[in-house]
Amino acid sequence: MEVLTIPTDTYKLGFIGAGKMAESIARGVVQSGVLPASRIRTSHSNPARRKVFESFGVQLLPRNHDVVEDSDVVIFSVKPQEWAGNNRFIRVMPNTPAAVGEAASVMSLGAAATEEDGDLIAKLFGSVGKIWKADDKLFDAITGLSGSGPAYIYLAIEALADGGVAAGLPRELALGLASQTVLGAATMASKTGKHPGQLKDDVTSPGGTTISGIHELEKGGFRGVLMNAVVAAARRSRELSS
Repeated sequence: MEVLTIPTDTYKLGFIGAGKMAESIARGVVQSGVLPASRIRTSHSNPARRKVFESFGVQLLPRNHDVVEDSDVVIFSVKPQEWAGNNRFIRVMPNTPAAVGEAASVMSLGAAATEEDGDLIAKLFGSVGKIWKADDKLFDAITGLSGSGPAYIYLAIEALADGGVAAGLPRELALGLASQTVLGAATMASKTGKHPGQLKDDVTSPGGTTISGIHELEKGGFRGVLMNAVVAAARRSRELSS
């Protein structure tokens, strides 16, 4: 059977499902310049969701069927159990930082997907962050870590800011410092190539302030709590997809 070639320079992208994740990906793709909004389309019955997509130039069509008919590449931004039987698909688990070009995405090629299909999707999602390839069987664990992970970090930022306020800082300053500190630490871990344990040791002097704070985190089971959160989310992902 002949495999249709996707026109990489002119293809139209459709979204089935116009929720927050689809919005994050669409915004990121447009902001990165990979696709103009005029080549993206979706459909939704909720006027509020339609207005969000229309606000940055995405075309809204009457029905999902129309989106499929008018698109070369279709992203099903829905739960895995809603997928159709077509095996020329690529499964991708992105996360919401796609909206600011910092997604952590993982992809797995379906049986009939071509290498060219994979390259197209890697470029598409690579434009909104970093993308890895992994076996499909790992996707529940990936969901627990990078899929749900941003929410864990938002809680950490909020808690750090609350700690700053408790120590006497104005709320706005505390929140700004907390957000930038998390961003800076993540950038160091991503770009230096150093193990996070080494980076931690680099700022932990004997008898100093940092080791005092780390001691409190260890007493509270900080690392174990984060590990448990990832495992719990992965377990729930398996339940939802069974």
